[in-house]
Amino acid sequence: MAISFTGSIIARLKKEIANTEREMLERGKKKEKALFKINQLEKDIKLSFSPSDLSSKMTRISKLKAEISKINGLQTTLSKQLVMKKASLKKLLSQDQ
Repeated sequence: MAISFTGSIIARLKKEIANTEREMLERGKKKEKALFKINQLEKDIKLSFSPSDLSSKMTRISKLKAEISKINGLQTTLSKQLVMKKASLKKLLSQDQ
């Protein structure tokens, strides 16, 4: 491959890797916030006496758990993409030398 062509591919891969890592970090923060909120709601449930309040908190916990599940799936996908991109970058860098 031409050096300029390889250089542009390497630059693109580095940018994609940085974006993927940033997105994984953001998703991790969202997951932490959701877990924190679940813990708060579970504590509030123990103190709650109102059936309607209890029901709304349980619904909110269910939604947060679904969100966490979705984040876990997305993080798995992003992790696989990251591994592939890093492998491609390593391969290109070794060929470029």
